[in-house]
Amino acid sequence: MSMSPSKLHVPGWVAEFKAFIMRGNVIDLAVGIIIGVAFTAIVNSLVKDILTPFIGLLTGGIDFTNIFWTLKGPVEPTLTEAQKAGAVTVNLGVFLNALIQFVIVSFAIFWLVKIISKLHRKAEAAPPAPSSTDVLLTEIRDLLARDRQPPAV
Repeated sequence: MSMSPSKLHVPGWVAEFKAFIMRGNVIDLAVGIIIGVAFTAIVNSLVKDILTPFIGLLTGGIDFTNIFWTLKGPVEPTLTEAQKAGAVTVNLGVFLNALIQFVIVSFAIFWLVKIISKLHRKAEAAPPAPSSTDVLLTEIRDLLARDRQPPAV
């Protein structure tokens, strides 16, 4: 026994959900998230491909990745070797690298937002034009003021 699509019972929450999804602010949020993901890729590239090489050059290429403690398992000279050997490690160096990258990303975003804000400064709004009533009252005031002046001799 098959049911035609017109006889299917649609729960009431489906219509509510559809109305919720189609509201403008939900769509705006979705667009913002998509743009945020793309922006994250740009910032990560800025940090990894442009800033980090300069910082590595200035610091002599210090890499904190191999600062770790072996809790259990074979003690190896590098983190990669310890992980391959199945050792349980506390990876302080990986955390320090992530922390340094966070500071660099934050600094880059700060300057990027600062530059974008300068580019998008709002032009000073011109004062609104006087209404037709204001123009008419101004003309009447000027005419009355002119009529009160004594005649020139």
